[in-house]
Amino acid sequence: MIVSKFSQAVVILITVFLQMPLARGQSAEDFYKGKHIYLQIGSGVGGGYDIIGRLFSRYIGKYIPGNPLVSPQNIPGGGSLALANNFANVSPRDGSVFGIFNTGMILTPLLTPSVVKFDPRNFGVIGSPAREAHVLISWHTAPITGIEDVFKREIISAATAPGGAPFEYPLLTNKLLGSKFKIVNGYRSSHESRLAMERGEVHAIAGHGWASVKSDYADDIAKKRINVIAAFGMKQHPDLLDVPLFPLGKTEEDRQLFNLMYSRQVTGRPFMTPPEVPKVRLEALREAYARTVKDQAFLEEAKKFNIDIDPVYFEELEGLIKDLYATPKSVIDQIQKILASEK
Repeated sequence: MIVSKFSQAVVILITVFLQMPLARGQSAEDFYKGKHIYLQIGSGVGGGYDIIGRLFSRYIGKYIPGNPLVSPQNIPGGGSLALANNFANVSPRDGSVFGIFNTGMILTPLLTPSVVKFDPRNFGVIGSPAREAHVLISWHTAPITGIEDVFKREIISAATAPGGAPFEYPLLTNKLLGSKFKIVNGYRSSHESRLAMERGEVHAIAGHGWASVKSDYADDIAKKRINVIAAFGMKQHPDLLDVPLFPLGKTEEDRQLFNLMYSRQVTGRPFMTPPEVPKVRLEALREAYARTVKDQAFLEEAKKFNIDIDPVYFEELEGLIKDLYATPKSVIDQIQKILASEK
């Protein structure tokens, strides 16, 4: 009797096992066919990240095997911090979710480790649609007309949270160059920062992505409601040859700190998956991304939104992340000390 029950249990287990869909072993096409998947956007509605995330969601599905429906989904908060923490801890790891992140997300665990619950090296790297540049912009009524003004008087600047360029760039220039930015933290998105600037709550945004500025502020720039005052970076962007660069400090150590901070400009707006997505599905998403950024209709629509497409593929992005996390501890310690001084 015992043997009989044992044999029955074994038969049941084998039957269940054989009938189970071998989800992690099935082809990408079998997994994605008929699926509804999500491209999560680590910012609020209306900004540059939102625009490019929604643009990708309209095209990338046709290049994913099985042609799933891809829906954009905004997960705002903390310069993509909320999305990154979700990816590491609660998001599904089956390839049904991928996301677009703020440029600073990859650096946040190095620079402000106390606010993170993730390690970007564990995420599945897909690519980034363009390298980034960052600028200081001001509302036309603000008391700032040139880069020299940020060293003469207090300039109130909007930011979302630690980890984002609009928080960290002006803080670093304050500490190393003597600028006088007063950083107002806590806006939920670049769109909210813009409204604050228009209302006169702040004078400027220091470290706004140039791609977003071109897209979101084209009419304001043409009508001179927005001034592009200066640029942040190790070298000038081709669009910004007439815009002065912030200095890189007086010492080699200063330069190392700025180089680390500005490295996010190469990572751009990274697309990534949560950890442990099956390799065949991650590869399918990488291939779909690579084909999307060459799609002529996609490129034409991006141009209408003033969005530059200069793709970074996963191999380069993975290599950059590896290099960043090999930064000497002395440099990391110094920049962490600077960033912590504002809290």
